[in-house]
Amino acid sequence: MASGKLVALALMALLGCVAGYAGYPNPGTPSSPPPSPAAPAPPSPTPPPRAPVLKIGHYRKTCYKAEQIVRDAVKKAVYANRGIGAGLIRLFFHDCFVRGCDASVLLDPTSANAQPEKLGIPNFPSLRGFEVIDAAKAALEKACPGIVSCADIVAFAGRDASVILSNGKVNFNMPSGRYDGRVSIANETLFNLPPPFATLQLLKDMFASKGLSTDEMVTLSGAHTVGISHCSSFSDRLPANASDPSSMDAKLAKSVQRQCNKTGDPTVVQDVVSPSFLDKQYYQNVLKRKVLFNSDAALQSPETINEVRLNARISGRWEKKFKAAMVKMGSIEVKSSATGEIRKQCRFVN
Repeated sequence: MASGKLVALALMALLGCVAGYAGYPNPGTPSSPPPSPAAPAPPSPTPPPRAPVLKIGHYRKTCYKAEQIVRDAVKKAVYANRGIGAGLIRLFFHDCFVRGCDASVLLDPTSANAQPEKLGIPNFPSLRGFEVIDAAKAALEKACPGIVSCADIVAFAGRDASVILSNGKVNFNMPSGRYDGRVSIANETLFNLPPPFATLQLLKDMFASKGLSTDEMVTLSGAHTVGISHCSSFSDRLPANASDPSSMDAKLAKSVQRQCNKTGDPTVVQDVVSPSFLDKQYYQNVLKRKVLFNSDAALQSPETINEVRLNARISGRWEKKFKAAMVKMGSIEVKSSATGEIRKQCRFVN
């Protein structure tokens, strides 16, 4: 399966206008033509609206229970099904990587837009957790109508799911103050979300286009220690190739192939060792070739293998880095009040 290299294009339009005029003639020279009125200066270009400065405790004065309300909704869902926790972390990632962290991934199809992001190939039907966001938003609208953005709910939910699945080891403050976007396009998911067959270079390029470093890419990849995957996402790695040092571990390959030999597109856990816990096991799995995706195996590259080894061996190292990377990811292309809104319902624009 071919993967093109992502090329990030930054286009800047420079607006310039030169207004000139002949100076007024010497009033003592009758033969001089009368002065022409000076051309009015063009209006200065309106600067683009500044993105809001996200801050911890943004809702402290306007909706002081906001984060607790989201946390309660997440706890209820994840305690009933830990897989929903993995889905909420992934939902946050998939939202931020397409048009920034603006809850555009939550928008449902309408007559005006039949193909929003949630129906994009990387998202449908695998993306989960929408009902948790709906529950949190409904509770927030009762407590503080029109105050808390859906984008912030997604960010809080990703943080809270991380806390629960890590047994409190990944616990951090999530800055807030995001606005909700009004645009959501399914086709944009293909060009912005790293595919499971990505090479290391493609991963680096796609994360760099979002302002994230190679080290942060390695760190955020650790979220693959929880959750499930459809067999179609790694069918190119089956059966295992003994002559390929990056091939899937033979025993794991046989196991998942048995699970995948069913009708439809079955799912398997991404981490066979500790599938329900957000921990550093992912990096040990990379070292042992017990990972599903080519994008996971790509971290065996000499450029990234040292970070993989350190995360696998040093207790608490990856958790600390993951917290910082989640916060940084949460600041990607946030909307302002001029470019976004606070939705009344997370599935529809106002």
